[in-house]
Amino acid sequence: MSEDNLKQLYQSLLNGNKKWVADRLEENPDFFKELANSQNPPVLWIGCADSRVPANEITNTRPGEVFVHRNIANMVVHTDINMLSVLDYALTVLSVKHVIVCGHYNCGGINAALGNKHFGLIDNWLRNIKDVYRLHEEELEALTDPLLRANRLVELNVIEQVYNLSKTSAVQNAWDSQKPLMIHGWVYDVANGLIKDLMVSKHNNTKMADIYRFDF
Repeated sequence: MSEDNLKQLYQSLLNGNKKWVADRLEENPDFFKELANSQNPPVLWIGCADSRVPANEITNTRPGEVFVHRNIANMVVHTDINMLSVLDYALTVLSVKHVIVCGHYNCGGINAALGNKHFGLIDNWLRNIKDVYRLHEEELEALTDPLLRANRLVELNVIEQVYNLSKTSAVQNAWDSQKPLMIHGWVYDVANGLIKDLMVSKHNNTKMADIYRFDF
């Protein structure tokens, strides 16, 4: 890409912002005044950083309605201080009612974890996905079609991240405090735009292995 094209691309982002502002003001002259007052989103979205999976757009929600954290392959890693900070803020300050882990089919992180290629620093992150594969190896190895295997790993990865969320002290503390909080696992299909609910919602830790439960 030439330097001129780079500059044009950069400028297009700023021009796009101006058009977006103009469109919002045409719909509602007080849009930004109302938005600036506060945010009270009922939902925390933990999704993949993939540019094709924008949380607000695929759920038809507006700014201020979804609190968002995104990373490679929508992981909930217990040593990730970034994710944990977002989670704690969402629960203790924003009092969100739903936390959604949303993966997507044809995920580059999942596909990379299925192979043995060395990528660099990200290898350490992808190992968390490989651990999910190991937990469900028998089921996944039985799928001979590579696409079906990758799609199923996407689903299993989301399910494991929902479980990882329920193991955090922040979530368990919210449940112990009788806060209305549900955790859900979704998969978005980039090919048709539809979301699949994996039906693994959790609203307490009663079915959790005792070793993971906290005493508050």
